[in-house]
This record gives sequence, structure tokens and C-alpha cells, in this order.
Amino acid sequence: MLTNLITGSFAELLGGLAVILFLALAERVRRQRRAIARRGVAPAPGNSDSPQARTYTLSGTLAPDGHPVRIVSTRPAGTVIYHHGRIGREEFELTDAMLTDGTYATEPLSRYQ
Repeated sequence: MLTNLITGSFAELLGGLAVILFLALAERVRRQRRAIARRGVAPAPGNSDSPQARTYTLSGTLAPDGHPVRIVSTRPAGTVIYHHGRIGREEFELTDAMLTDGTYATEPLSRYQ
């Protein structure tokens, strides 16, 4: 009878430890995901305190593989940036115009001069 009591108690102890271990691991994963989300470049929507990162497509500029050149920036629309491409240094102005692929457009200023 004492053996059955000890065996049953031991099984409950192991089960309780397994539950505690599972909860601790789940909490660790949750904290890691939160830390990664906080380090991300885009803040929560509606938060105007910090700038949101946007992906811009440089209009009329192609990478060596033939795909459009894309950059990520947290600067506001109207900012002039420089890109060193195949034809040298070009100026682009960031805009608020969203393209069909979900990126924002840039205006090539150096081509208009």
C-alpha cells in the first residue's frame, strides 16, 4: 500500500513538473517574440512618435538582375535621397504614392534637370 502511494505521488510530481516546464518554455518563446517585435522597424499603427519604415521602389531604375531597385527608409515623404546605380549618382524624392505592389514610389529628380 505504501508503494502504491509513493508511485502515485511520484507520477503526479512528474506531471506537475512537466506542466511547469511547458509553461516556462511558452513564456520564454512569448518574450522572445515580443522582443523581436519591439526591435522591428515598423511601430504599431497610429503611433506617430516614431517613424514607420516604408519600402520604396526607385522609379525607372533596375538592378543588374533586371528587377526594380527597392530601398527601405524611415524618412518622411519629400526627403531627397541619393542612389548610386549603373549610370552614376541619382537623386530621388520619397513620395506618399503607393504602387500596386504595396511599395511607395520615388520621383527621379536628377532626370528632370
